[in-house]
Amino acid sequence: MIRLLPGLLVLLLWLYCLVDVISARADGIRHLGKNIWLLIVLFFPFVGSLAWLIAGRPRAERPLTRAEGAAPDFPEYERRGRFAASDPEEDAEFLRKVRERAEEQRRRYEAQKRREREAQEPDPDSAADPDPA
Repeated sequence: MIRLLPGLLVLLLWLYCLVDVISARADGIRHLGKNIWLLIVLFFPFVGSLAWLIAGRPRAERPLTRAEGAAPDFPEYERRGRFAASDPEEDAEFLRKVRERAEEQRRRYEAQKRREREAQEPDPDSAADPDPA
């Protein structure tokens, strides 16, 4: 039982590192490309796993500041390299206008769909039999 322990630990380390390489974002991986790290970890389980943990694994990112692109209350915009407005009021005004424009587009689309449905439905008055003459 004790003889199996080192092999089991290497297997667990290898599986952890394999999943970690696969789930890591490609732009955060250090030194080599994601595919190269995947091959190294895959073909060299122990050494490759240690190399990944030491040299390839992405560093933990700290939260963005407003100057770096953070947008409070909008986590979908919190990514590095995103332009951030220097004036929070202007940013809030821009986002309000975007929401209003989206709502207007949604209303127009629903009205168009309603008109299309009405055009496809037969008129109940014209569905009656024509005058039998």
